[in-house]
Amino acid sequence: MTLPVIGFAGMSHLGLISAVAAAEKGFDTICYDPDSQQIAKLARNELTIVEPDLCELLEKNQSRIKFSADLQELTSCELVYIAVDVPTDDQAQSNLEPINSLVSQVDSNLGSDAVMVILSQVPPGFTREHVRNARQIYCQVETLIFGQAIARALNPERTIVGCAEPNKPLPQAFAQFLDSFGCQILPMRYESAELAKISINMCLVASVSVANTLAELCENIGADWSEIVPALKLDRRIGQYAYLAPGLGISGGNLERDLATVCNLADQNGTDAGVVRAWVANSHHRRDWVLRTLHRETLSKVDDPVITVLGLAYKQDTNSTKNSPSIALLENLTPFQVRVFDPVVPASAAPNPRCHAAESEYEACDGADVLVVMTPWTQFKHLDLQEVAKRMRDRVILDPYGVFQAKDCRDAGLSYHTLGVPAE
Repeated sequence: MTLPVIGFAGMSHLGLISAVAAAEKGFDTICYDPDSQQIAKLARNELTIVEPDLCELLEKNQSRIKFSADLQELTSCELVYIAVDVPTDDQAQSNLEPINSLVSQVDSNLGSDAVMVILSQVPPGFTREHVRNARQIYCQVETLIFGQAIARALNPERTIVGCAEPNKPLPQAFAQFLDSFGCQILPMRYESAELAKISINMCLVASVSVANTLAELCENIGADWSEIVPALKLDRRIGQYAYLAPGLGISGGNLERDLATVCNLADQNGTDAGVVRAWVANSHHRRDWVLRTLHRETLSKVDDPVITVLGLAYKQDTNSTKNSPSIALLENLTPFQVRVFDPVVPASAAPNPRCHAAESEYEACDGADVLVVMTPWTQFKHLDLQEVAKRMRDRVILDPYGVFQAKDCRDAGLSYHTLGVPAE
């Protein structure tokens, strides 16, 4: 059976990852973006995003992938995904203008039998608003997680598809493509699919909020959250894959966008979203754990301290800084000397005029009074803590994500602080 040609419109993070996954499954792909400079970079394998295995798979499948800034190239596709990232503002509100424009442009350039699928994350009601003429249009819930994007794209747990008529079979090209991923397909009405993504994120936020609230309590009553987590994961009602690791609130953009969407919909329809607003407040409180601990341990004790910050990305294995806790912290440290290092994000992303860009983790520690690990990059776990201690002036470690072992830090003469554990 001949495989259909798959198109992807929008070569931001979501579009590129999805196209590479399609090519890895054996499909020829047309990758469109109106930005000709971006297309030229991609054609030369010059990537602006960081994801494990992305470079290797792009090179491996380059014969199946065609990058183009010409809309007419999509006319050869039987199935086209609208896969542009939807930006959010400082209030976590989505800017839908770019995707609205892209949908209209693509729709007018497709063959009458081509299927359009909106993969971008959109609010409930968006897809139905774009149903017009005889175009077969669907929406599909994306499963992208920064730092795990390729693995998730290649091995989805399930595929959620929004349809005008969920009881009807999917078009052949669409069904053939989805079947290649070997997971359960869940067809449902447009609005249900759009809300399903938000529902998933609400459950994740609930888990994160529980972990953050109780981990903070542990820090103050002598309990250790890491001892409690295994008991929770053995409870079938919670499970081993639950989000139970404490962190610095909710970051990255998508979760905050969904919280804002639910609050807006609740206000418009007269329903209660008090628990969601409580999650938002809890997230903001927990995000400031580092700043509170930093003030208690260093800023209130040392004149003109030198602060080392390891990590600028909002999470490991990505170069995204959208809603990064590290960036938020640095915005509050402008009066102080800060030395920063991140494996992929340049120091210029740091909003601090007194920021020094270190060439390595160890150089960043030179003369520092406190070391703060703000992104749990794997390579940080392998630092020689004895060497770190030698280079520092004072020896305070703030490690919210538990990159280091507490005992190793103590053995090196470092004062260690992490989430969910009382300070010793």
